[in-house]
Amino acid sequence: MNINERLELIKRNTVEIVNEEDIVKLIKEKKKPRVYCGYEPNGPLHLGHFVTITKLIDLEKAGFEVVILLADVHALLNRKGGEEDINKEVENWKKTINAIGIKTEIVLGSDFEFKKEYQFDVMKLAQHSTIQRGLRSMQEIARDVENATISQLWYPLMQVVDIKHLKVDVALGGMEQRKVHMIGKDMGKFIDFDFIAIHTPLITSLKGPGQKMSKSITGSGISLVDSSEEMKKTIQGAYCPEREIKDNPVLQIVKLIIFPRVKKFEIKRSEKFGGKLAFEKYEELERIYGDGKLHPMDLKNAVFEYLEKIIAPIREKMQGTT
Repeated sequence: MNINERLELIKRNTVEIVNEEDIVKLIKEKKKPRVYCGYEPNGPLHLGHFVTITKLIDLEKAGFEVVILLADVHALLNRKGGEEDINKEVENWKKTINAIGIKTEIVLGSDFEFKKEYQFDVMKLAQHSTIQRGLRSMQEIARDVENATISQLWYPLMQVVDIKHLKVDVALGGMEQRKVHMIGKDMGKFIDFDFIAIHTPLITSLKGPGQKMSKSITGSGISLVDSSEEMKKTIQGAYCPEREIKDNPVLQIVKLIIFPRVKKFEIKRSEKFGGKLAFEKYEELERIYGDGKLHPMDLKNAVFEYLEKIIAPIREKMQGTT
């Protein structure tokens, strides 16, 4: 794979790379760059998480060494449960990641975040970070941000220091992570470290615009442990207005999760409704749907079939480990 092919794979389905010229230099100069993405182990992994998981797979194919941080300490700081509950979730997430089959190093935050050198770096950042900026960075991450605790303000500073102490070149996250990453870009000089940030889109809630996908809201998302019947019911009830492209979560699933895994996306229809459709590029599907030549239910049925092919093997492997 040449540089241009690697760069195309790195850029696929991203909103931005900060900074793109740095990523070009990185892949030219370093044989095996390191990228990480962090996840709070809280509840089952769902399709919203699968966007960055898919991007990690892209990056692994593009020659990166992949690190996944299971941010158990962050989950505790963000009031996602007690230590015992979070430890159980850590084990569940390890099983899920292994079942997905991604080639990755899995690291726990608690393995290194209590070290003196690490906490000293957090303190250095704290000296140069305002409370207002800390709050802004947590708007889309913090639980009950209107009543944010000091622990939740410590969270983004630790996230920045994670990047340094994991010794990674690239931090990957959804757009909700952007403000945290920009703290790191702006203040990295105080801990003598810089990195590249890659941001992916967020999948809209299956209930409709205004929220990102979440499994904490019934009908909003699909987790990798949902049964086939549950998944089909959720997809059939998903927000997917006819001809509507913007904030359409069903189309987003096709673009961000299905298309990176298939060479052709097929939709089965009876001849009286126009017959079978096949798309080799997402943009073709979007155009046909926007022109009203594809009914939402036909799209939903196809999305369910493809998701079942992707998720069923993962589900079966996880059940085999219980």
